[in-house]
Amino acid sequence: MSISIANFEVGAGRVFVIAEIGNNHNGSFERAKEMVDLAVKMGADCAKFQMRNLDEVYRQRTLRKDGEDLGTEYVLDLLRRFELSIDQHRELAAYCAAKGILYLCTPWDGKSVDVLEGLGVPSYKVASADLTNLPLLEKLCATGKPLILSTGMSSRQEVQITADFLNKRKAEFVLLHCNSTYPAPLHDIHLRWMEKLRGIHPLVGYSGHERGIAVTLAAVGLGACVVERHFTLDRSMEGPDHAASLEHAEFQRLIEGIREIEQALGDGRERRISQGEMINRENLGKSLVAAMALTKGTVIKPEHVQVRSPGQGLSPQHYEKLLGRTLQHDLNLEDFFYPSDLKDERIEPRPYSFQRPWGVPVRYHDFQEYNARIKPDLFEFHLSYSDMELKLDDFLKGTYPCGFVVHAPELFANSRLMDLASPDEAYRAQSVQETQRVINITRDLKRFFPKTTRPMIVANIGGFTMDEPLPASVIQAYYERFAKSLTELDMDGVELIPQTMAPFPWHFGGQRFQNIFVRIEEIVEWCQRLQLRMCFDISHTRLTCNHFGIDFYDFATKIAPLSAHLHLGDAEGLNGEGLQIGEGGIDFVRLGEILRKGCPQASFIPEIWQGHKNGGEGFWIALEKLEGTL
Repeated sequence: MSISIANFEVGAGRVFVIAEIGNNHNGSFERAKEMVDLAVKMGADCAKFQMRNLDEVYRQRTLRKDGEDLGTEYVLDLLRRFELSIDQHRELAAYCAAKGILYLCTPWDGKSVDVLEGLGVPSYKVASADLTNLPLLEKLCATGKPLILSTGMSSRQEVQITADFLNKRKAEFVLLHCNSTYPAPLHDIHLRWMEKLRGIHPLVGYSGHERGIAVTLAAVGLGACVVERHFTLDRSMEGPDHAASLEHAEFQRLIEGIREIEQALGDGRERRISQGEMINRENLGKSLVAAMALTKGTVIKPEHVQVRSPGQGLSPQHYEKLLGRTLQHDLNLEDFFYPSDLKDERIEPRPYSFQRPWGVPVRYHDFQEYNARIKPDLFEFHLSYSDMELKLDDFLKGTYPCGFVVHAPELFANSRLMDLASPDEAYRAQSVQETQRVINITRDLKRFFPKTTRPMIVANIGGFTMDEPLPASVIQAYYERFAKSLTELDMDGVELIPQTMAPFPWHFGGQRFQNIFVRIEEIVEWCQRLQLRMCFDISHTRLTCNHFGIDFYDFATKIAPLSAHLHLGDAEGLNGEGLQIGEGGIDFVRLGEILRKGCPQASFIPEIWQGHKNGGEGFWIALEKLEGTL
């Protein structure tokens, strides 16, 4: 269930954050505008005020201070001094509109509702004191606008009566759990009541008066769709609300925390293993492996199986299923068992037909195995930093009739990530040095693959950060440092092609932030400036488009003319990269049409997560699915 308030869909997953200014401007119109500015800066969705017609709200006897309690006299004194005029509210509504933040106001009486209707407010907030005020609620229902009602000071029965009253009138509304003391003691807040409140009405939020932000963040974790907190410039100012309010810096931290929690909550559906977890599962997990060399036809017994790391093979949970199976192929000592060993047949490669050059990714150590099984147009050598120390002649013999591409390591020795754009000059210089080594190795590989005269080197060229994305103001400097690095490299006879990147790369099994060669406008601009071509990583780019909410096929149309080489894998969500073709959200038939027009000569490889396992099973599945589309 959700309701619309202006351009906000409340209850659809994104928390609607109200900065309750109320009367914390203490009667100063200029202070009220300053607080609106700060509410915009800290990322609030709404700046909310209060409006009262005292003759409508209070008894005349009370207004005359005719024997009322001291507390009421104190409140009336503040209200008389701090209330803004109707004209000032009108100006504030216009000011909020100009600043791009929603203006809301709590009416405490019917005349205030009439005034606010003239200001065109899109929704009404009802104070806890008026949850039981059915005549006022009747008037608010007649406006047809959604209501946000605080439930402080009310019993469950009173909340239920009001909810029934509103439902009978088909009103759209949100109930806010609230404890109406200022500040509220932690032991009185009782956040678990939110779940009971949800039994009365499905849309539930939280209006907090406690000190700090921890409880409010917990309310978001418990499903609050609206959060309201009082906002002040100084908690020591005169008036009861200031002590229960948040100052700017603390309110901003609250909103940042809310947005982080929104991302972390997920959709509440099936538990999925994240990309980072898959990496760590591969590195740290356990697999079933052959305890000895085994021949095809062997009936598998306990003595044939061991449990060993890494977790790249069949999970030990399938141990009992594996026993008694007849092996369909030979295994060497410590070879992995795979899920296909629980089946009666294996997927093997066959001749494939494409309208563009195609290949598969390999390492030095498995090149001869793949070369004996398939005849692609090219092999893409994925180098690790340890591969850079190996002698090519130990793995390659003579010449081969196909072409080749090199994928540069992104990780070098001593846990150093390649970053040709780093602002750390020593780090950038080291990345240049290591990249030059890759270039030299690529030149050496040419003697084994004479068909390739100018081999391409796919590179993740850097521009990453640890904890948050870079501000837009510094992005150009990163591209300029990359351009400087290019001038320091001897690239005679080779072509460096940056890879399109996703916003959230995975380094060392954890998430980082990628800042360059992500957005299409920047890619086009800098490819033209630097006379570069790209490796269009389909999976990375789909994640980029998912994250920024842009059209993937429009991105593909723009990047295709710049694309020299393609990495093909499916993708889903924000970090589901390298999925098998057809298991993500990409329409490869539609994509194929774009690529045929935009880059008909670009070569490709299937880049499927762990596609090389079990003799390249993932690659063969992908190639079969891609036939007819490229």
